[in-house]
Amino acid sequence: MAQIRDDFRICQARRRVLVMGAVGALGAMAGMPALAQKAGGGKSRIGVIGSGRIGGTIGGLWVKAGHPVMFSSRHPESLKPMIDPLGPLAQAGTVAQALAFADVLLLAVPYGAVPDVGKQGTWQGKIVLDATNAVSPRDGAIVEEVKANGIGATTAKYLPGARIVRVFNFTSAGDFARESHRKGAPMAVPMAGNDAAALTVAAQLVRDAGFEPVVVGGLSSAERFAPGGKLFHQVGTADEFRRAMAQ
Repeated sequence: MAQIRDDFRICQARRRVLVMGAVGALGAMAGMPALAQKAGGGKSRIGVIGSGRIGGTIGGLWVKAGHPVMFSSRHPESLKPMIDPLGPLAQAGTVAQALAFADVLLLAVPYGAVPDVGKQGTWQGKIVLDATNAVSPRDGAIVEEVKANGIGATTAKYLPGARIVRVFNFTSAGDFARESHRKGAPMAVPMAGNDAAALTVAAQLVRDAGFEPVVVGGLSSAERFAPGGKLFHQVGTADEFRRAMAQ
């Protein structure tokens, strides 16, 4: 009988260990970043900062691909004509609301607005797809800072802690709308970034929008497909884009 009681206590102890281990594992899963849980093919919650031509076009393509998208503006009510035709996956909000809502953000504001946007919430750990371009005379003195330090580094300065990927800035909104999911080889979309996981997320969102991602290099290489770079407005297939990169 003593042996039976000892065996019973051992079994109970083992069961407690197994239960505690399972609870710990579930807790760890619950604490995982949302993007990690989406590795199996789930949809990302996307915030669009700047809902003009680029933001509206790319954000609309993501809605059609099944992603929930919050388009943001200082005056969200003004976005109703754009939001309503996109259906229930599209909504409007402020920049702060989009930051709180999103796993991934598309930055598509005039570059002169980037410092102010950076003050609208917490960017730490957020994946930011930076589709901006610094243009004179529209964007003022910050253009000189971009020329001196690079556009990727400048965006990172004003969005502290963000995981920046430069993408969707190399051509016009018209090209993106026209070439999305085209027949044959898809249009190449160049990307640059230093965070491998963020590049992976960005690449999937490029595909979801109907294009083929091409990684040009680290964040400093983003100048190659910004205005004035040799790869700016290099519209073609991925093979054609890579050949242009090699020249």
